[in-house]
Amino acid sequence: MEETAKTIFENHASGFEVKVLETFSLQYRGNPVYRNFVDNLPALSRKVKRIADIPFLPVSLFKSHFVVTGVFEPEAVFESSGTTGAVTSRHAVRSLELYRESFTRCFRNFYGNPSEWCIIGLLPSYLERGNSSLVFMVDELIRLSGHRESGFLLYQYPELHAQLLRMEALSQKTLLIGVGFALLDFAELFPMKLNYTTIMETGGMKGRREELTRNQLHGQLIEQLGVGQIHSEYGMTELLSQAYSKGGGLFHCPPWMKVILRAEDDPFSFTDSQGQPLKEGVINIIDLANRHSCAFIATDDLGRMHEDGSFEVLGRLDNSDIRGCSLLLSI
Repeated sequence: MEETAKTIFENHASGFEVKVLETFSLQYRGNPVYRNFVDNLPALSRKVKRIADIPFLPVSLFKSHFVVTGVFEPEAVFESSGTTGAVTSRHAVRSLELYRESFTRCFRNFYGNPSEWCIIGLLPSYLERGNSSLVFMVDELIRLSGHRESGFLLYQYPELHAQLLRMEALSQKTLLIGVGFALLDFAELFPMKLNYTTIMETGGMKGRREELTRNQLHGQLIEQLGVGQIHSEYGMTELLSQAYSKGGGLFHCPPWMKVILRAEDDPFSFTDSQGQPLKEGVINIIDLANRHSCAFIATDDLGRMHEDGSFEVLGRLDNSDIRGCSLLLSI
């Protein structure tokens, strides 16, 4: 891995803001899409001396532009999921090694060594299309697991049921990472009591079932699968890092990723009337692993921050395109 990329993941306690400002300078100079976006904002946006001054790029621009910093031939171009006919986002990845380093470090931060787990991917909607960053990540974690029963399943719910029973009988730590509708389909067909299995949902119904809130989805899964909590992964095609929740919908970021909330009615306001960081608002994300695309992403996800640095995802802005940012694009 290139030397500059290695520093992304180290020494964040004292140097995070320095790295963020250095990344902004690099991307303003080397990313035409980001530079044009910044240059069309009010002049004050160019005077970046602290994190609060940095403009965040609307994530929807990944649908209409190739968002890259520098000139390179990408090793992969990941594409987002979407309903039939919808325009999807594309994320050009210069270094798959950098992506692997990001998600494996992140997994180890939260869950330990993948070799301790049997890892099962229940991701039919992602497997059925190509170029999914989530499938790439889970496939690599399965490889690192090394467990003979780790792997992907599509709609083989009886096989999954039998596999989980075998792992439970062996007291084997198992991670079942799945999309919401598939987990719910499985749980309704095969209710069971799981003691050694962690259920992690990543995304919702994908148009396959009636949409549920995260609390509703988790409540049904907890009741039908007999687990204490449902874990979650918060990621997206446009990011190379992920936040994880070990229950209650409270997400934590790895040290090289940070969530900042902006006001719903003012995309450049990050504080309340007392000058304190917003506790509720729209999620902006800094992801230093996005060194070769854009590290500063404005989403349409509504969030709530907590004192310990965790955050919740409350939903989406009204009348917003998926992953879009109409408030910023209206400038």
